[in-house]
Amino acid sequence: MNAWVNAALSKIEADFNRSSDTHLIPLAIPALPDIHLYFKDESTHPTGSLKHRLARSLFLYGLCNGWVREGTTIIEASSGSTAVSEAYFARLLGLPFIAVMPCGTSPEKVRAIEFQGGRCHLVDDPKSIYAVSRQLAQELNGHYMDQFTYAERATDWRGNNNIADTIFHQMALEPHPVPDWIVCGAGTGGTSATFGRYVRYQKCSTQICVVDPENSVFYDSYYTGDDHLTCEGGSGVEGIGRPRVEPSFIPEVVDRVIQVRNAASYGAIHFLESVLGRKCGGSTGTNLFGVCELAAGMHRNGREGAIVTLICDSGERYLDSYFNQDWLAAQGIDIAPWVERYQRFFTTGEWDG
Repeated sequence: MNAWVNAALSKIEADFNRSSDTHLIPLAIPALPDIHLYFKDESTHPTGSLKHRLARSLFLYGLCNGWVREGTTIIEASSGSTAVSEAYFARLLGLPFIAVMPCGTSPEKVRAIEFQGGRCHLVDDPKSIYAVSRQLAQELNGHYMDQFTYAERATDWRGNNNIADTIFHQMALEPHPVPDWIVCGAGTGGTSATFGRYVRYQKCSTQICVVDPENSVFYDSYYTGDDHLTCEGGSGVEGIGRPRVEPSFIPEVVDRVIQVRNAASYGAIHFLESVLGRKCGGSTGTNLFGVCELAAGMHRNGREGAIVTLICDSGERYLDSYFNQDWLAAQGIDIAPWVERYQRFFTTGEWDG
C-alpha cells in the first residue's frame, strides 16, 4: 500500500475521531404515553445528513479495494445528500468530485455540493444517472463510487459504531431499550440492510419498517417479489424512493414496507416543526407517517414499547420546495389535512380515517 493511501486512510479516521455521535431525541406522543418515540438526529453530521456515514464507508471501501488513488476523480450518481458528503471527503483527500444528478435536485443541495468543492453534472432523465456516471468515470479514468451497489457492503453491519450499534447503545437506559420498530426510508437500501442485519446478528426482536414515497418501486417490489420493477421519473421526496430496485436493497431483512403519499410526507415536516421546533427534510416526514401507522397498530393491540426513526437531514435545504407555499401550490398539494391528521393523532390517538 503506497504512502498516499496510508495518509488518506489516516485523514478519514481522524475525521471520524473528531466527530461525536449524533443525538437520540425523544418526542412524546401525549395520547399514547406507553409508546415511546425517538429520532436519531443525523442532520448534525459535518455534512448535514445521514449520508455522511455512507460516504465515509464508501471512501474507505474504495481506498482499501485499490479503486481510489492519488489524483482519482470521484464520480457519484446522487440526488443530493450523498454527493454533498462525498464531496466533503473528496476535498479532505484532495480529489476532484463530480455528482451526476437529476435536474430537479434542489438548488440548496447543488450549492452545498459546490461549497464542498464538488461539481454537478445534471441530467434530464433520473434513470440515466447510472450510465452517465459510468461513462464519466471511463472518460476521466476516475472511480464511480456507485452508492446504489456498494451501500449494503461498505458498512460493517455487525457493529463497529454503525448507526444501528449507536442507537442500541443510546437506548440502553430507556424504559424499552430494545425498540419494537426501527423506521427508515430506502434510497440505496443500505440503511435498512444495516439495521436488518444488525438486529438479526444481535438476536434482537426489533422489526424493520421501510417507508416508500410515491413514484418509487420498493413497495411494489417487496410485496410482489419482483426485483425488476421500474417506474418513470423520480420520487417527490429527495434522498429516498427509486425508479428501480437498487442492488443494495435487501428485502429479506425488512419486515414491513409502508407506502406514503408525498402530501403526507410534506405535511409531516410542517407538523414536526411545531413539536420539535426545527425544520426537517422530506424523508423525515415520510418516516413520521410510518411511525404513526405502527404506533396506531401497537395502540390498537394494547402493546407498549418504543419506535426509533431518523432525522435524515435538515429542512433548511428545502426552503424553496417543501417549506415554500407557492411551490406546494404549484404541485397541487394541500398539506393542511395532513398537518391536522398528525395533530389529531398526537392529541387523541385517532389515526385511521
